[in-house]
Amino acid sequence: MDDPPDWIAEFTVTPRQLAAQLDAILDSGRTPVRIGALADHLAGRGALPPRPVAVTFDDGFADLPGTTAEALAGRDIPATAYLTTGAITAGGRSLLPPAPMMDITQAPLLEQYGMEVGGHTVSHPQLDTLTSAELIRELSDSKSALEEVLGHRVDHLAYPHGYNSRAVRRAAARAGYDSAVAVRHALSSETDETYRIARLILRRTHTVKDIEAWMAGGGARVAPYPDSLPTVGWRLYRRGRAALRGPVFAG
Repeated sequence: MDDPPDWIAEFTVTPRQLAAQLDAILDSGRTPVRIGALADHLAGRGALPPRPVAVTFDDGFADLPGTTAEALAGRDIPATAYLTTGAITAGGRSLLPPAPMMDITQAPLLEQYGMEVGGHTVSHPQLDTLTSAELIRELSDSKSALEEVLGHRVDHLAYPHGYNSRAVRRAAARAGYDSAVAVRHALSSETDETYRIARLILRRTHTVKDIEAWMAGGGARVAPYPDSLPTVGWRLYRRGRAALRGPVFAG
């Protein structure tokens, strides 16, 4: 959108920027695939085309089943959309700040446009700070809500803001997801982790040249790699804060 709410503006691009970035992906010669294809490959269940790239969208903002889906479909670019069910359901429970959102009943429309739909929890919390019971509810209830409206299994998950831990990854598998994506701001690879697939964060300040560098396999580190000490320390701090204040918005 051209005029996003302040809280999400950093991670928002204009329709003109999106068009230029999608064109740069196609011009790079890479083959867009859905996360499902990447997950199958990492699990040894299928091959990928040469030089693949996965395009993903989180949350379920109002543009997704409209201008964004149209821009993707017009270029024959498959993508994966991870939806926060509490934010797109009337009266739903969500920690996301106010913003124009799609409705959960539009999820089948995304598939008609060629997008794959995945889960992104119910309320968008920092999953690695939740109790076991809270964690299971966030993962399972979101999955069930999407499966009900779509009429089929939902196999893929995105951790809100990428926050995860070993326990969160195990819970994702137990909840029935075949894969999960983090953030990491890194390139994925043949040896990436199926329940911590690396993604690149697209910010408003990124240019087409940044996209071109990523498509060439540069401009970012390559996953997998272990968590750094600052990452581990930040997780411990957030857990302590959540113990005092309750679940916190992941953003």
